[in-house]
Amino acid sequence: MVIVDTTVWVDYLGEVENPETAWLDRELTRQRLGLTEQILSEVLLGIRDGGEFGRVRDELLKFAVLDAGGCGVAVAENYWALRQRGYTVRKTSNCWIATFCLLHGHRLLHRDRDFHAFEKVLGLEVVKG
Repeated sequence: MVIVDTTVWVDYLGEVENPETAWLDRELTRQRLGLTEQILSEVLLGIRDGGEFGRVRDELLKFAVLDAGGCGVAVAENYWALRQRGYTVRKTSNCWIATFCLLHGHRLLHRDRDFHAFEKVLGLEVVKG
């Protein structure tokens, strides 16, 4: 499964064209796509219009929404493994998403530099747009 990160959903919903949103648009019906509860929350928290909130929520709930809980120790271990190699992850939520993907064998579609260290050092499998 490909987990689609908040950064890509925000651009896609905002009709921003980039390689990742083009990949998502092209692969929506071809790939098994999902998101974590955190990603769903982050996208919905960024919506400013009540009517838009319901539409986006309903569209995103058509995809598999996965619980990324239960990997707290692994999140901390991955964070420290990266810190020891000189990488600082800016957002804790990115540690959760990357660790979830690593633990469950999911690929990640993203537009966030935090994930580059996970790819380079820990072997996170990333979809290239």
